[in-house]
Amino acid sequence: MSDDRLIVALDVPNALEGLALAKKLGDAVSFYKIGLGMLTGGGLALANELKQEHGKRIFLDMKLFDIGNTVENAVRGLAQFDLDFLTVHGDPHVVRAAKEGAAGKDLKILAVTILTSLNREDLDAGLIKPGDVRDLVLERAARAFEAGADGVIASPQEAALIRALPQAEGRLIVTPGVRPAGADLGDQKRVATPAQAVADGADHIVVGRPIYRAADPVAAAEAVLAELNSLAMH
Repeated sequence: MSDDRLIVALDVPNALEGLALAKKLGDAVSFYKIGLGMLTGGGLALANELKQEHGKRIFLDMKLFDIGNTVENAVRGLAQFDLDFLTVHGDPHVVRAAKEGAAGKDLKILAVTILTSLNREDLDAGLIKPGDVRDLVLERAARAFEAGADGVIASPQEAALIRALPQAEGRLIVTPGVRPAGADLGDQKRVATPAQAVADGADHIVVGRPIYRAADPVAAAEAVLAELNSLAMH
């Protein structure tokens, strides 16, 4: 089985393109993220097909946020698909409701602290309380863990700080905003390389564009995996 620390984001327009990419990547990649952008393009069907027919692990990145009852019902519906990870916003009432909805299933609930594309100016515009972004991420992560989250989504730059929290014991840290050395940053503002993210405490890294937009996606995925495995040699 390939290294499941690498999660490839299938941020392509529809399920057909997602399936084509997954087939091209073949055995090199065992874990895929399917997000909100593909929901109307057959994302749930693709998640099912990759899981049931191809034996892949699936991270459903829906970032759910609503009143508790609605979140619980939505998660209960999604949990029946036997997927692996699901994101919700890290507000304690949302996390608690999601855990209720996932009860009895293996679906891991991952809390979003603060989106990796946001900076302090963005938070001010959204009326989020003053303070350093990292401090707010840490506080939200701790509260999400206390509410029962199985893990958190956080930028690589916060991974080490979150890993050091007492509440993080035995919990997952999944980091988007990971760019292989020399890759275009795109819209991400808080980034790191794959090796750095894992060295800082991430259990899984999410890589999208540097793989799916590469001239040779297989070679790009294998380069990320080689970088991850180089850690063991230091």
